[in-house]
Order: sequence, then structure tokens, then C-alpha cells
Amino acid sequence: MRTQADSLQLDTLSFRGGLLANALLVLGGSLLIALCAQVAIHTPFSPVPITGQTFAVLLVGALLGSKRGGLCVLAYLAEGMAGLPVFAGGGSGPSWLLGPTGGYLLGFVAAAWVVGWLCEHVGDGSISGIAVTMLAGSATIYVFGVSWLTLFVGAEKALEMGLLPFLPGDLIKIALAGLILSQSPRLTKANGSSIRM
Repeated sequence: MRTQADSLQLDTLSFRGGLLANALLVLGGSLLIALCAQVAIHTPFSPVPITGQTFAVLLVGALLGSKRGGLCVLAYLAEGMAGLPVFAGGGSGPSWLLGPTGGYLLGFVAAAWVVGWLCEHVGDGSISGIAVTMLAGSATIYVFGVSWLTLFVGAEKALEMGLLPFLPGDLIKIALAGLILSQSPRLTKANGSSIRM
């Protein structure tokens, strides 16, 4: 049975590819996350902004796989910790990892890995399979993010401030990522067999 990875990942971009190719992919993925982080809406009801980061993290995990996807997010975090303005709305520095949003940022690493792993081992490349994979990635982010936010606002408020208001937007992000992945020309079939992206 072909996995979602058979549909989503290019043979030429396998993790065993050249060091330079992999480094460029990781850097490119981290820059995509940084770019999407600049789409940030701060709300009065939560210290956690609405951003495009989750969309980019899920997409990077699906396209680049568990290892490179996780490395993309680690590179992104390193860039922000080093002072580059890559976090939401141009933020940077260690305070982002130590503050209320730190759990979400760390959850991005795990989510990219989870999405990549599911694509590599379980998924079938269908729209429903992609959606389930993306939901698993989003859930991973919330496990880390809401757990960390609890330390700042308590358990009940963490759900109110760090989960419930973001679910509708996440469903839109998941649908958009699924649409992009399912409509990619590389996801088409050649002679009845999936070609790898």
C-alpha cells in the first residue's frame, strides 16, 4: 500500500540527498514559517496571537517529512532566539520561548515531525487522509501550547484563551493546506501509480 509520503515527497529530495540540498530545504522551510508568522493578529482575549505559523508548520512537515520538517522548525526557533525578527509580528529573543506562547513554539517542532511521520508511514494521499494528518499536527501544537499556557493563566482559562477561539481558524488553515497539497501537480498519478513529490 502506498503511503501519503509516496504522494507528497520527491525522491530527489529524500533525507539521504546531498547536505547542501537538505540545508537549503531546511532554510527555505524556516523562512516560510517566518514569513507566515508575520501574518499576526493580536486579540484582546488572549496573549496568543492568531498567526499563519501553524499553516506553514503543517505544510512544511507534510512536504519535507519528519526529519527535515522538525529541523525547519528548530532552525526557525534558533533564528528567533538569535535576534532575527521571525516570530509573530517581527518578535525575537528568548522571552518568546519563556513567555505564554513558548509552548506553541515548541509544539511546532513536534507537530512538523508528527505530520511528516504520518505522511511517511500512514497516510494514503487522499484529501481525507491529508486532513486527518493535519488535525493530528494541530492537536500536537495545542497539547504543548495549552499545557504551557496553563502555567500562566490556569487550566480553565488556558482552554478559553489558548484553544477554543483558535479552532475555527485552524480548520480553515487545515483546509487550505489540504487543498494546496491535494492540488499540487506532483500529486497527480502517472499511469495509475502515485509519483512522489
